[in-house]
Amino acid sequence: MLLAGDVGGTKTALALFDRRDGALVLERETELSSREFPSLEDAVARFLASPRRLRIDAACFGVAGPVVDGRSVTTNLPWQIDEATLRARIPARRVRLLNDLEATGYGVLTLPPTALAPLQPGTRRRGTVALIAAGTGLGEALLIWDGQRHLVVASEGGHADFAPRTDLEVELLRFLRKEFGRVSCERVLSGPGLFNIYRFLRDTGDVPEPSWLGDRIARGDPSAVVSEVGLAGAHPLCVQALDLFSAVYGAEAGNLALKALAVGGVYLGGGIAPKLSAKLADGAFVAAFCDKGRFAELMASIPVWLVLEPRAALLGAAHVARTLLSETTTRTTRVGGNR
Repeated sequence: MLLAGDVGGTKTALALFDRRDGALVLERETELSSREFPSLEDAVARFLASPRRLRIDAACFGVAGPVVDGRSVTTNLPWQIDEATLRARIPARRVRLLNDLEATGYGVLTLPPTALAPLQPGTRRRGTVALIAAGTGLGEALLIWDGQRHLVVASEGGHADFAPRTDLEVELLRFLRKEFGRVSCERVLSGPGLFNIYRFLRDTGDVPEPSWLGDRIARGDPSAVVSEVGLAGAHPLCVQALDLFSAVYGAEAGNLALKALAVGGVYLGGGIAPKLSAKLADGAFVAAFCDKGRFAELMASIPVWLVLEPRAALLGAAHVARTLLSETTTRTTRVGGNR
């Protein structure tokens, strides 16, 4: 049995997969509130305890944070995660930690065309692909083409500096600098980032926030309220916030594509993009993506897809877990053959 996990600042998704005729078959899955558990080990123990304890052959977890030497301190959770500790606690023969966008990258490579929605058709080529995903935070990864296959490379590009392009975005940067000092892309392109944009427009603009909107924001998830109201066109502050968010998202996706020379395409993953698909498809995202001066023609030739499969990271982790098991079998066979 294979155990896969997608560990985020808000939720942790866990799933068990069996191998049948060379395919991965989902046996059971759950979604837990990350902050209800003191550690990932405790969340995994809860999942595996019901309905019965199972033998886990290999496990892989995509984690929202940098993974170095098999360890990770999650960016938006007070968790310290270690492969050796997980291997002992699960227990499992092989355990691998990946950055969550690295896991998503492996998952995207397995998705059928029906799980992708084109935002820009571009020109289909073999080449390096970029992956960017706004959710609780902002993740970025590269799928490097080596001539035969894509090699998934993690990054922490979401924590690079926010680069404003317009006078309005310069004012947004100044507004956020007063609060945070340094302003990363994640401060703008994430769930909390959308609300940061809304607060900027509310506090510095000429459009007042009506009491009904303030009450909804106070009672619920502020970013979700801004998104819902903006998509419905129910108040100009929320509409403007989504417009600005979409443009900044397109610009940063274009920056990533330029840095990687991602002529193979760009994928938009994460939990926010599918919810804002109508906004991302209205032209502002693509316009900002292509607005790269002398490279505008190249940018217009790069395909851009919206990832519709919410379990891409979980599927990617499962595929890596299967690879770990294959590595163990190969190593055992080689050792036996040398005796």
